[in-house]
Amino acid sequence: MENSEIKSPTYDISKFRLKRILNNNSVRKSISLLGTFPDLSETDEAIVVFEKNAYQESDISTEAASKESPAKPSYFSAELKVNTEFINNIYGSFQVVPSLDLCAVKSTVIYPATDKHVEKYSICQKYLIRETPDLYESTTLPYINESQFSLEWVYNILEHKKETERIVFEDKDPETGFILLPDLKWDGRNVENLYLLGIVHKHDIKSIRDLNGSHLPLLLNIRQSAKDEISKRYGLNPNQLRMYFHYQPSFYHLHVHINPIRNDAPGIWCEKSHMLDTVISNLELLSDYYQRATLPFVVYEGNKLLDLYEEKLTVRSVAAPISESKGREEEPAVESAVDGFSDDDPEERECKRIRLATPDPKEAEATAQVCA
Repeated sequence: MENSEIKSPTYDISKFRLKRILNNNSVRKSISLLGTFPDLSETDEAIVVFEKNAYQESDISTEAASKESPAKPSYFSAELKVNTEFINNIYGSFQVVPSLDLCAVKSTVIYPATDKHVEKYSICQKYLIRETPDLYESTTLPYINESQFSLEWVYNILEHKKETERIVFEDKDPETGFILLPDLKWDGRNVENLYLLGIVHKHDIKSIRDLNGSHLPLLLNIRQSAKDEISKRYGLNPNQLRMYFHYQPSFYHLHVHINPIRNDAPGIWCEKSHMLDTVISNLELLSDYYQRATLPFVVYEGNKLLDLYEEKLTVRSVAAPISESKGREEEPAVESAVDGFSDDDPEERECKRIRLATPDPKEAEATAQVCA
């Protein structure tokens, strides 16, 4: 089949015009921006994500170049620009700018972006939904059928219409086969941050909710074949790999996330990820486990699914304890939401409120003694 892969985008990233920042993640050194490409459309929105590339061991080489080993870009070279911030005894702090070859920033562009994309890349309140099988059938499944992302890009990969050069491994069996390729979060170079997706060929499995005992050959094949290929291609120990599903997933065609355990990849937390090993074990114990289980998942403020669950469950509003709500009936509801994300216990939070509301120094001093 002819490969119709588009080599050049329709947009020029340099002409992006910012509307607002969706997320500035200091931990992951990434920023997500919402804007437009006004030369193409004033209304179609675009999301641009910039993320600092991970360090590679070859980039910090200090070995001298030779005929056999020509010089490679390195931080420790004559091109390194150093600005001293301070020197204090044995400690020094500097701002350094390496050579241009090492200054690249990974960028992901989604254009045109939908409301669901904006929601996905934005900072907002999160809530935990405990989805019973009945709630899945009555609420989640209808929402999936009506509102999910288009899967055309997935089918393009499976049918070899797009991204064929990115495929790491493929088992073409229609029942147990899958395609293994890099996730957009990985630059494809630094094995330390390896991030692969295993996308199954079967089209009728939306998520782990659809899995049953008949799918065990598929799951077992993914686990073993992916480990073998990653070990052969990247030299990673199979026992150092994390393989897991997301629930809810970002797109509803069954796929497995694979990355090294030492890499704190996004979405690995217990409220989001389900280990492939655990899923296999559950299905071996009970063929219809995922049709019976209650599956908690996180939903974001602004997601229509949250509104649908709010009609059936109490999700957003939680009654505050009497000690905290007394005398504060007229305060905005947002304060209790902020309290819910605080590490302080109720008594400590109450003391902080008193301190802030006590302008008199003597009264404040008395409060400090009580709350010490």
